[in-house]
Amino acid sequence: MAFIDYYSILGVSKTASGDDIKKAYRKLARKYHPDINPNNEEAKKKFQQINEANEVLSDPDKRKKYDEYGENWKHADEYEKAKQQQAQNGGFADFGSFGGGFSSGSYDFGGNNEGGFSDFFESLFGGRRSSGSRHTSSFRGQDYTSELHLSLRDAYETHKRMLTLDGKNLRITIPAGVTDGQVIKLAGQGAPGKNGGPNGDLYITFVIEEDPRFKRVGNDLYTTVSLNLYTAVLGGGETVDTFTGKVKLKIAAGTQNGTKVRLKGKGFPVYKKDGQFGDLIITYAVEVPTNLTAEQKELFEKLAKS
Repeated sequence: MAFIDYYSILGVSKTASGDDIKKAYRKLARKYHPDINPNNEEAKKKFQQINEANEVLSDPDKRKKYDEYGENWKHADEYEKAKQQQAQNGGFADFGSFGGGFSSGSYDFGGNNEGGFSDFFESLFGGRRSSGSRHTSSFRGQDYTSELHLSLRDAYETHKRMLTLDGKNLRITIPAGVTDGQVIKLAGQGAPGKNGGPNGDLYITFVIEEDPRFKRVGNDLYTTVSLNLYTAVLGGGETVDTFTGKVKLKIAAGTQNGTKVRLKGKGFPVYKKDGQFGDLIITYAVEVPTNLTAEQKELFEKLAKS
């Protein structure tokens, strides 16, 4: 059986990270999926190889064994046991107990390879229907990706949404506190598998639209509240909006333009942590009066001279 280089199949190096392997697999799987390339045997073969390579390299334990034993990685445990037995028996091990194949230090794992793929692939994606029959392979369904646009108000509260995918209605619960660009995975909600294979998954990316009044930074909210000059100078009260209603604040006399106040717990809910909220930070913007009457100008002039 010819050696199959899983790293080359995915187009990654042997030092590639798990995320690199995941990205490479998704990109290639979309490109060579049978649904996109109907009646294309080359694309089908490539898709099978991509799935096989991903199944091994995306699993840290399987990848470690593959790096050490190559295409014979799935027999690594047996080989290690044989080596231990060899050491215990003074250099002799009964390799024949694995079903034959060891001679002169080599191990022939054998197996029928009619389809051009490794035995591991056949065992993973489909077995024999009956003794002597040809292989029938099952394939995992394609993953779906989708964007869901929400207002900041939508993201503030846990609520349900109805999505329609491939003519099927899917009701999902969106937890309060989701962030812009956050991706959630709905297992098994992708394309149906082939020949009894598992369904793919659905990955939803949230797009949070900007709010005209509040800016979100992490779990904190920021807003600007206008103060007239008289309230800023003399002090008083000001009613401001929050996501949970209006709050009346006491304004200290002599409040300067740009002064910030923090309202604890009036910010955004923390994702999947019930009862926890960020803060609301308010910046006061003192308004300078315009279009003064002659009498008002005179009063300001007197104030300036005093």
